[in-house]
Amino acid sequence: MLISVITINRNNSAGLLQTIESVAMQTSNDFEYIIVDGASTDGSVDTIRQHASMENLKWISEPDTGIYNAMNKGIRMATGDYVLMLNSGDRFINPEVVTNLAAGLANKAYPDILYGNTINTWPDGKQQKVSNPNAVYTMMSFYLSTLDHVGTCIKRQLFDTVGMYNEQMKICSDWEWFMQAVVFKGIKPAYIDLDTVYFDMTGISESDGKNRQIMRDEKRKALQQALPPAILADYDKLGSDYRMLMRLRRHPWAYRLTKTIERILFKIEKSKK
Repeated sequence: MLISVITINRNNSAGLLQTIESVAMQTSNDFEYIIVDGASTDGSVDTIRQHASMENLKWISEPDTGIYNAMNKGIRMATGDYVLMLNSGDRFINPEVVTNLAAGLANKAYPDILYGNTINTWPDGKQQKVSNPNAVYTMMSFYLSTLDHVGTCIKRQLFDTVGMYNEQMKICSDWEWFMQAVVFKGIKPAYIDLDTVYFDMTGISESDGKNRQIMRDEKRKALQQALPPAILADYDKLGSDYRMLMRLRRHPWAYRLTKTIERILFKIEKSKK
């Protein structure tokens, strides 16, 4: 069994149905499907039972203590070489995604982490493709952003070496896990140019201002625990400038203009010495 696809759900029967249907349409048989339901009361369990005949389906429905407790349950149930999180409301883009991911893993000599492209989707129909083909993930990458969790294949054994998700966090444990794996364990993610998942942007980290504040607080606490104060102070000082530089790089004409102005200023300052 190469890939374990894991879906966690609580009281989102409509989203769960979409997710299950996108898994059921996969042409590959070389994966297992695990659903971890948090004792839903909205008909989600009936939805799962209606698809109980799916090949290689395993599921449980019981109380949990949060998102990452549910994810950890799914990982412990997994028997595949890789795990892939496809949470309730998220959908595979087409029936060939698992087949193409398996081929990508083989072509990349079975890396520890393999990620592709995701498409963020909103209820009003808006979509935004997220693709980072040339990304080099560093501490600054995780200070400013993250590696997309959804649709990413993670070697199962990494959860034995890096650890499971931190269940004390409500929103940011996947971000913290990637930071620990990539920055402090030296794991290098590999990229495949493949559209993998429609990512539901109504999830907990996107839903309201309160959750966004929780996310900021959790990230700050994790950074304070991971970095010495003097180093974190450097990231705080340089972070806004780095964001500005990355924004300029997305517009080549603006980046070239800024670079030209910087060189002019450099020559002026040098001539005054």
